[in-house]
Amino acid sequence: MKIKEVIVVEGKDDTARVKEAVDADTIETGGSAIDETVLEQIRHAKDKRGIIIFTDPDYPGERIRHIVTEQVPGCKHAFLPKHLARAKLDKGIGIEHASVEDIRTALSSVYELVEEYEEHITKDDLISYGLLGGRLSRQRRQKLGIKLHIGKTNGKQLLRRLNMFQITKEQLNEAMMDIIQEERNEE
Repeated sequence: MKIKEVIVVEGKDDTARVKEAVDADTIETGGSAIDETVLEQIRHAKDKRGIIIFTDPDYPGERIRHIVTEQVPGCKHAFLPKHLARAKLDKGIGIEHASVEDIRTALSSVYELVEEYEEHITKDDLISYGLLGGRLSRQRRQKLGIKLHIGKTNGKQLLRRLNMFQITKEQLNEAMMDIIQEERNEE
């Protein structure tokens, strides 16, 4: 699988793992203290080939994603659920711990952020699916994030990501029907 865009990752181990999974070039941020030189490389790559931000599913990874998104608008996003990025014996979380297949899946489900967007999905939609304000809300948001490949979110972030990534009500409905059916099967 050849990726046209340049993939932004956190470090050398992430680059090595991504290159095992796909044919791609990467830019390493070197952690969450991203300097202007790295941001300039990302801007240049975005203008020439496009960028996919693919950071670890933890606080520093989300911080890097936020900084790059803010400084370099128009990047695409790939997400890996935390449980697929967990090291053996629970010794850390990161892209470098994911399987080749999980990395390919994440990179084949890329979203582009839309700066101006219509809000097709509302807070009421999230409440009706039990994604906000219910005892199962957190677990349902986590399952939805995995199913739609949009990462882990709190309620406010979920509404924003669903609309920014232009996920339709039909896609939300289909994913939630699957989640509700899975919950029924677990009972």
